[in-house]
Order: sequence, then C-alpha cells, then structure tokens
Amino acid sequence: MNETYFEQLLQWLARCPALTGIDLRVDDLPPAAGTGALFPKGVEQTDRWQNLLGLSTVGTFNEAVSQGHTTDIINVSEALQEKKIAKIAEDIARESRVKMVLIAGPSSSGKTTTCKRLSIQLLCNGIRPVPISLDDYFVDREKTPLDAQGDYDYESLYALNLELFNKQLLQLFAGEEVELPRYNFQTGRSEMSGKRMRMEPNDVLVVEGIHALNPELTAQVDEQLKYRVYASALTTILLDEHNYIPTTDNRLLRRIVRDFKYRGCSARDTIRRWPSVRAGENKWIFPYQENADTMFNTAMIYELAAIKTQAEPLLEQVPENCDEYAEAYRLRKFLGYFNAIDHTVLPPTSLLSCLLYTSPSPRDA
Repeated sequence: MNETYFEQLLQWLARCPALTGIDLRVDDLPPAAGTGALFPKGVEQTDRWQNLLGLSTVGTFNEAVSQGHTTDIINVSEALQEKKIAKIAEDIARESRVKMVLIAGPSSSGKTTTCKRLSIQLLCNGIRPVPISLDDYFVDREKTPLDAQGDYDYESLYALNLELFNKQLLQLFAGEEVELPRYNFQTGRSEMSGKRMRMEPNDVLVVEGIHALNPELTAQVDEQLKYRVYASALTTILLDEHNYIPTTDNRLLRRIVRDFKYRGCSARDTIRRWPSVRAGENKWIFPYQENADTMFNTAMIYELAAIKTQAEPLLEQVPENCDEYAEAYRLRKFLGYFNAIDHTVLPPTSLLSCLLYTSPSPRDA
C-alpha cells in the first residue's frame, strides 16, 4: 500500500461535494468488481467503500495498520457508518406517514446501539423518538411458553403480551394517554409502571427487539405507519482473495466479550449456549428479515482487530478437556490472522464502542 494513500484520501475528502453542501450518497458510487445480486445492498455498498480504500483483505488491512494508518481507517469507517445512519433518519423524516420505527436483528448485531444512534439522527431531523422496550411486555412467568428442554422460552414471540402491546399502540396513535407496563424479572410478574405516555405530533415510536420485524408483533397496526430496520453484522473483509469471513464469527466474538464484561459469563459458557441462540435466530429472526425497509450493517472493517485483544485472553481460559475447546481454539487461530489495534483509540460514539464497552439491555443487544 502506498504510504501516502490516506493523505491523498483525506485531500480527496476535503474536496468531496458532501462537505460543500451537496449530498454525496453511498448509492452514487460505481459498482465494485466482484459484487452481485447474492449480496444484500448494504453489504455491496460496504464492499465498494472497502475497494475504494484498498482494504479488501486481511493482508491489506494488516499492511495499513503496520504503516500507522489505524486512526485513519477508524475515522473513515466511522464517518461512512454515521452517513448511513443519517440517511436512514432522513428517509424516515421524508415519510410523514411513519409513526413507528421497528429495529430487529440477530444476537449481538448491534440493535440497541443502532436504536440509540438512529434516535439521535431523528432528533437532528426534527423528529422526537419515543422508545418502547419490548422487555416490559412479557407475560407473567407461568404463562411463558416452554422450550424443548422444558425451560422458559423468553425468545418466543408468545412470551410477549401481544394483545396489550397492540392495544396500547393503537391508543397512542389515536392520541390517547396510556400507562406503560413494567416486567419485574425478580418476581416474574407484569406490573403497571406508573409511567404515562402520550404521543405528540412530531413523535415517532422506536421499538427494538428480536421480534420487531415479525408481522404478528404489530398485527393490528396499519402497515403505512411502520418503518422497519434490520441490523446485522455482515463482515465484508476477506481472509484472502477467495475466502470470506463467516459473519457468525463476528457476532460470536462480540457476544463472548460482552457476556464476560456485563454478565459474568465465561467464553466457555457463551460458546456452549451459541447453538441454542442460533436456533432461536433461525426460528424467530431470519425468516422475517426480508420485511425490512432497509438494512444497516453494523460491522466495521477494523472490528476484529479491535476485538482481538479482548477476546483472546477469554478464549485461552477454555479448558482443553471440554467440548467447547475446539471452537475456542478455532476462534483463536482465526484472530491470529489480524494485527491487533488498541480498542481504547475508538471514538466514544462508535457503534463498536457502545456495543462492547457499555452495558446492554437486560436480555440481549
């Protein structure tokens, strides 16, 4: 890689129309070689930008890091992601019919953080986001469906009080005041919170959760009032010219670090539960992703290099004499391909910083 490449890039950005009052959109880029209909639109756009930066493989990324371009890579990646979030907010603002934004995605895809960042951009467009937590609409514990092992299945759509949720949505859209429920995780009971809500003309409800794109969740709400966002972590950097990185590895590594930091779970525990998590995604999330109005890719080109210093010590603690060791060893070998970067240099507004280094929601981010 040319040592002056990022200096040339920054000079180009200084002349960029987007910085002089003309809106340059990601969609305006010419198609990148090697992209096709098999790639979701958001992935194709990310792939174009990576080709523009000359960072299509782990090898070219490591070369840029070794030449001292880490900060430049982070800054450009963050700017591009912020631009995409801003574009989604602008699209919502142009649709005066929209009164409800629904954000869904698989485990550790960055749903909660996407919700927060999108809410800020909505405010910038004169829209007041009003968050509603699906966690507060759980049915009483004894009414919760059971999974195949006989445990309470909180991943099931029917663990939610769909009747109450839809009733309150219709009341809010009609301009009525409602008292929101609150779920007591200690007692396993649904309670009234005492918090009352009424929507103002410029308000938009923001709902985040694994079931947000399932039509049955909001079956009684007019489709014209909804705008759906699917958040995922689709890694687009290649190991080499022929091998893609599995996107599930990205999310699993995120979850290993997050579960250890905020839930006290070991890497072994997270790896053991991962097949169950994936089964729930296949049942409750992936079948409805095509319902989305837009897809937002939360993966960052530098992400795995930043996660490396956090994840490797946790993976090394998995005992060799357990079933989870093979997966832990594979992930360690995989991270070995990346030159590590210091995660403390990430900006505090980064989606990755928020996902890995702040506390998630009570159940899942």
